[in-house]
Amino acid sequence: MDVRTEEERGVGGLTREPRSYWRWSKRDFFPEPSFENFASYRAAVADTCPRLKDRLLDRSTDTTELVELRKESGNDMKRCLTWWDLIWLSFGAVVGSGIFTITGQEARLSAGPAIVVSYAVSGVTALLSVFCYTEFAVEVPVAGGSFSYLRIELGDFVAFIAAGNILLEALVGAAGLGRSWSSYFASMINDNPDFLRIQVKSLPSGFNLLDPIAVLVLLIANGIAMSGTKRTSFLNWITSILSAIIIVFIIVVGFIRGTTSNLSPFFPYGAEGVFKASAVVYWSYTGFDMVATMAEETKQPSRDIPIGLVGSMSVITVIYCLMALALTMLQKYTEIDINAAYSVAFGNIGMNWAKYMVSICALKGMTTSLLVGSLGQARYTTQIARSHMIPPWFALVHPKTGTPIYATLLVTITSAIIAFFTSLDVLSSVFSFSTLSIFMLMAVALLVRRYYVREVTEKVDLFKFLACLFLVIASSIGITVLWNTNERDWIGYSVTSLVWFAGNLGLALLPKKSVPKVWGVPLVPWLPSLSIGMNLFLIGSLGVVAFWRFFICTALMLVYYLFVGLHATYDVANSYERK
Repeated sequence: MDVRTEEERGVGGLTREPRSYWRWSKRDFFPEPSFENFASYRAAVADTCPRLKDRLLDRSTDTTELVELRKESGNDMKRCLTWWDLIWLSFGAVVGSGIFTITGQEARLSAGPAIVVSYAVSGVTALLSVFCYTEFAVEVPVAGGSFSYLRIELGDFVAFIAAGNILLEALVGAAGLGRSWSSYFASMINDNPDFLRIQVKSLPSGFNLLDPIAVLVLLIANGIAMSGTKRTSFLNWITSILSAIIIVFIIVVGFIRGTTSNLSPFFPYGAEGVFKASAVVYWSYTGFDMVATMAEETKQPSRDIPIGLVGSMSVITVIYCLMALALTMLQKYTEIDINAAYSVAFGNIGMNWAKYMVSICALKGMTTSLLVGSLGQARYTTQIARSHMIPPWFALVHPKTGTPIYATLLVTITSAIIAFFTSLDVLSSVFSFSTLSIFMLMAVALLVRRYYVREVTEKVDLFKFLACLFLVIASSIGITVLWNTNERDWIGYSVTSLVWFAGNLGLALLPKKSVPKVWGVPLVPWLPSLSIGMNLFLIGSLGVVAFWRFFICTALMLVYYLFVGLHATYDVANSYERK
């Protein structure tokens, strides 16, 4: 009888002994048989095609993600969060500087006073994705978030591509927030946002303004995140409450001092401007997916996650709409300052001192976004490492802090290097195709979870489901293409809408093979299908650069997967089957 502990045995039979947390050896990074020596690796690469087929067809399970993979961390993360923590973590992650910078820009250039409608459309789209995340987080409360959910329902390969893109987006986003923090802080001291940066003329443009302040801010934020989840949550909700008070002040003043005459004309740029602005302001809502990765550290996931995620995002949508309306009531949209909309608007009504409140609120928003982002990104990285898609060394959880220090350090060091050299305009050009595609895939995964269960769903029902799902996705793409080719003939939209409706009607008539045990998305398949359609529609509004960025990054990730990730995950999956 084998009396060794799980830590000694390791996951999947990969032998492990009790060791110090602070360790560094080959077997911590590449313990799989395929990487034992050059001969075994050469044999693994020669076997790439059948291994790839195995990974494409194989899906993870709830038990694997919840139980087996968690053993890779050596120690458990601490269950210390409540619905109150999740509400404010969501608020801190989502309500950053975006509402203060993007609102004025899009109101002036794209939507006019109808920017409030743009925020409402984006808010509904985000809320549909929140529903999908919440159902999964309640059923599978694990640190991996969308990575784990997609791995369970859509397979290893899709999850890897999704995870790679969202981690890249997270790293670039953290670096961008660090640079923004530095610019905002410098602007409060001096009119020059590059005041605190070091210029190196020998480096190429876009990489020649070194930013030690951005690095320092990232190191501090991630250091706090490493010290303990509860401590970070406490600091976040204290500062977020202060920020909420300032936001309420902005809304109240806007409604008292503003005039409804500034809202006319309400749609100066038409429906095209509203939807174009929706695609841009959508990024003011991103960040809630990072909160979903905190499910493993939530005390009562079935109660706390729905209240924390759905409740907070509903309130944030209302807040954003009211802030957008307050701005356009305070100042005519043609006169809104693109760079400092709220500060200039308050100055025009004789409240110059209020601009400092706005600056402090924006600075605080960026700080809490960094804090919550540090938590979420590290949890994504931890679960990816648990699956062995990246070295499992990054999955280790410190026994005292209960946090994944190595995963946090990976995110910290990488984002700090990017932030130190790379200017904000270069970072912002790496526009996010990833997040919307992840949200779209999450809706697809939810439909798969409801209608397809291995060894339960009959082949006939599976083919019917796939046919209906194809109709939903194809019609959503059709509507997006029609809109972006400036086709406004009602016949095309009528046909594609009927196809979308027919696909959903077909799904509604199919028997559901899985029902959520505690909390589920209402009106399935209609709401997840609407989420698919709205996310694809917003993806279509991003422009050609975003598509090229996505495909180039995905191609590079595919190279890594074929030479490293594929063989590591194949070994681990097959070791589970042998147990």
